[in-house]
Amino acid sequence: MGDEKPEIQILDVRSHEIVKGLEAPLNAKTFPTLLLYDERGLRLYDKITTDAQEYYLFGAEEEILKTHACEIVQVMHSRVDGIFPGEVILELGAGALRKTSHILRALAGLVPTTSNIPPATYFALDLEERELQRTLIELAMSDVGAAITGKVEIKGMLGTYESGLDFITQGGLQQTAGNAGWSHSPSAFSGDSSPISSSSTGGDTLYTDATSPSTPGQPPLHLLFLGSSIGNFSRGEDADFLRSLPLRPGYGDTLLLGLDHDNSREEIETAYNDPKGRTRDFIVNGLNAAGTALGDKDLFDLRNWEYVNFYDENKRCHKAFYKCMHSHQVLFPGSKKEIHFVKDELVNSRDVSQERDAYMLFTEANLRPIQRWMDSTSRYSLWLLERPHSPAPTEVTIGHKFGVPTIRDWQDMWTAWDFIALRMIPPPMLFEKPIDLRHICLFYLGHIPTFLDIQLSRLLQEPHTEPEVFKRGIDPNVDDPTKCHTHSEVPKDHEDWPSLSSILSFAARVRMRVLKLYTDISTGKIQLTRRVARVLFMSLEHEGLHAETLLYMLLQRAGTGTIPPPDFTPPPWESLLGSWNAAPKPATPTIVIEATTVTLGIDDIEAEDTDLSKSLDVAGHVFGWDNESPSRQVSVDTFRISWRPITNGEFFEFYNGSGNGKTKFPASWIKNEDGEVQVRTLYGPVSMKVAWDWPVLTCYKNLSVYANVKGGRIPTEPELRTFLDKFESGYEGGANTGFRNWHPIPATMGGEKYGGKGHNGGVWEWTSTVSDNFEGFVPSQLYPGYSADFFDGDHQVVLGGSCITIPRIAERRSVRNWYQHNYPYAWVGARVAYDV
Repeated sequence: MGDEKPEIQILDVRSHEIVKGLEAPLNAKTFPTLLLYDERGLRLYDKITTDAQEYYLFGAEEEILKTHACEIVQVMHSRVDGIFPGEVILELGAGALRKTSHILRALAGLVPTTSNIPPATYFALDLEERELQRTLIELAMSDVGAAITGKVEIKGMLGTYESGLDFITQGGLQQTAGNAGWSHSPSAFSGDSSPISSSSTGGDTLYTDATSPSTPGQPPLHLLFLGSSIGNFSRGEDADFLRSLPLRPGYGDTLLLGLDHDNSREEIETAYNDPKGRTRDFIVNGLNAAGTALGDKDLFDLRNWEYVNFYDENKRCHKAFYKCMHSHQVLFPGSKKEIHFVKDELVNSRDVSQERDAYMLFTEANLRPIQRWMDSTSRYSLWLLERPHSPAPTEVTIGHKFGVPTIRDWQDMWTAWDFIALRMIPPPMLFEKPIDLRHICLFYLGHIPTFLDIQLSRLLQEPHTEPEVFKRGIDPNVDDPTKCHTHSEVPKDHEDWPSLSSILSFAARVRMRVLKLYTDISTGKIQLTRRVARVLFMSLEHEGLHAETLLYMLLQRAGTGTIPPPDFTPPPWESLLGSWNAAPKPATPTIVIEATTVTLGIDDIEAEDTDLSKSLDVAGHVFGWDNESPSRQVSVDTFRISWRPITNGEFFEFYNGSGNGKTKFPASWIKNEDGEVQVRTLYGPVSMKVAWDWPVLTCYKNLSVYANVKGGRIPTEPELRTFLDKFESGYEGGANTGFRNWHPIPATMGGEKYGGKGHNGGVWEWTSTVSDNFEGFVPSQLYPGYSADFFDGDHQVVLGGSCITIPRIAERRSVRNWYQHNYPYAWVGARVAYDV
């Protein structure tokens, strides 16, 4: 490119100055982290990354990018199949750009030919103009610059995170040369848009907006936030910041986020205080930067300070301090304000949070992982994330667990339901039965509001006037479908069913009744009693359970009718497979559980709802279905159990080997035109190779035969409950429930880390316990047939929850679901237990 230095455009979008924190009490004073990243600080940080091997974060992240950059950008663009003209890549806190160069080279690889107007623009956002100029010029004059010329344009953006992001959300890119495609309104970036909206179904109705937000011709935005910089935010502030990012659901926008792992104390303390003193120099320079910001570079005499650091294992947070060596005072230039420092006082310069339940961070930030890449030492990860259009009902209630649903819970549930019912079922399929043992799809769209309306009408003593056709679904005997519990009689001809528009109008009116009930409770017009709370709890979970039913029905038509989840990035199967194959396996396939006593169930006695002394006892009360109460103690003998459920691969080999002729072909499998066995997903069938380590979804009878041939059996309910209590990571620990994925994934239980805790891959689990009456069981007054109608000896208890079970159900350990032992369609797997 010659010796001529290229001109680099830098947009100055700074909007505020560094704030001061030195007026706080003793040992509560702080210097803002921003001070560390002045021009000299950025160069000192660059020395850390090159000279301090103990600072593993940079090396680990660079290793991931060197190895996987091409794969990362391919997955990043999987929704749009290559670079989309006008797309923007913005890096927050770009630094020296050494790691970024791998991403830029990979991006250029997606552009087949050069152009006078490159189709993509990369912006490096940082605080120091001269350093930004220097690094961008060096990049432009490097071999990377030559490789990306005419394919990816590079620019700078001067400012803080907040000012840069504000610039984007306020339409700043629209005026930037080379980004004419950026014509989005600020509202497109809202991460907190209301999940409900009024529709044309009636002036007093309410229904969620089920239309796609995607607008043809709109370029995506890709954000890079590397270096585990999110750790500089405190708990809560990290999620708030990520939630504020201008990622639009359905546009193909992504976030590539670097996150440190929960590594050992020694590793972390050494990483932030290396023997060469590179980190110390970087931190101490913050004092000079603070003085400069206040008008006197030497304001904070370095002889008065010492750098100290430690890792708080309880809070999983690394803390860096300036320790005052001598009592002294500092007079701010140009003012009479004086700050006193006491000997041994600690002034905080930087808190860095380690990986703190990354999945919960993403949930709180309304982000969904697409893929994850780890370094070879498993100390660091790069996550590719998107903002889902449909906020799955995941926040479940993790905050308030299993009490009265909030309005937000209802809104999330309605959004998820509408997403499934109105965006994944094409109109012709509404009158089809993906499963012969269930009604047509349209029935479930009417059944949900009908059930809710009936419960509200009984509670409020108001009339229920809608048709009875949707009152109750069916669960006929698999072997003899003529045997079935009492249920609604449904039309035989399509034209005799209520229209979709009338069903949606009815559903919207019922939702208005729910919101009015909450309003009446808040104003005191209606008292929140246990009975009121129970109706709300039961109706919400009823909707969640039927969302799962509808999805396993749609699974049977995936690839031949069912619409894959819109506005979600399709799973990058080959990339995911590489990660799954690289994941550690248990050192041994089973574990021995010693004899113990386990508590099953809870004490949510419905009869107490009318007890005047308890009817108002709502706060903190845990609600459950009738088969969850009362609690009871059960003795469990010593047994051995597999760490992970039976996989597709294991059952495939069994089905074609020693199990040939003894088991039925799983309904979760399908043969393609060439006779190849594939595994069904809502995105269409995938190869058995991809799903090899997923839990197999099939009936109890199949898995019981497998277990018996292997010398074991399916565990009892008390045995499985004992095992899950010890080793289930739960939703907050990354369990594959609540729409984290729309498909199972390999289980993680039995790993060396976290004492073997993990998840089962995202399935309910069969037990050998038959769903039946038990001592103390009382049928629900509100829903008498919920459990009792299925005490027929044909239904097995299942525990846990699947990838599409709402977490308030999957997380409540007392939940006892059930399916017929030979029912092949549900999201249920099993593990093998052995007598000891």
